[in-house]
Amino acid sequence: MTPLLSVRGLRSGYGAVEVLRGVDIEVGPGEIVALLGSNGAGKSTFNHTVSGLVRARGGRILFDGQDITGRSCRAIVEAGLIQVPEGRRIFPNLSVLENLELGSFARARARRADNLERVFGIFPRLQERTRQLAGTMSGGEQQMLAIGRGLMGEPRLLILDEPSLGLSPLLVEELFGLIGRLHAQGLAILLVEQNVGQSLEIAQRAYVLENGAVDFSGSSAQLLASDRLRQAYLGV
Repeated sequence: MTPLLSVRGLRSGYGAVEVLRGVDIEVGPGEIVALLGSNGAGKSTFNHTVSGLVRARGGRILFDGQDITGRSCRAIVEAGLIQVPEGRRIFPNLSVLENLELGSFARARARRADNLERVFGIFPRLQERTRQLAGTMSGGEQQMLAIGRGLMGEPRLLILDEPSLGLSPLLVEELFGLIGRLHAQGLAILLVEQNVGQSLEIAQRAYVLENGAVDFSGSSAQLLASDRLRQAYLGV
């Protein structure tokens, strides 16, 4: 099966600091793949480089067989690779509806009404609050809004960057249930998380970044069976 996303030898960083040092990662059509690692491992730099927000210093990024290395972030979104960023990055002074509509600015604008209906079907709470300013919502509601905004662009691959960050345990359970439902609809997801245990329960495969390089990779079952990974990341 041809990968939907294929990253080979990716190097990236900021100024004189090289953060990613030859990272290889693949995501197949319809897969959930987890990218795991502690703070400072390079996860967000990977997301930003793949999404065109940070320029790659080496390696190649292929999306659906097309080389997108060095393309603008808008061109990458137009191709269907959409990121839900860490910290949600909603527009606090805009309404819920306005935030959602911005998700279709670069892609799927002609199907905005249909996609709004789909998002409201997934998140009925957002439909109840279309006129509410996004900045007045709870953290869990803002995460719903951020994911809904990403879905408005009809992603072929959705990157979720630390989606459980700052959420209560109950909301984390709801979030992972939602990710499972999106996957069941055929959406490919790259789940970038510090929550190793729950990520491995839902993902088919996983990569673990450490100091800007892939330290572990394999099926979720293989990683859960690794004594070294369990000791380092699960504390068992």
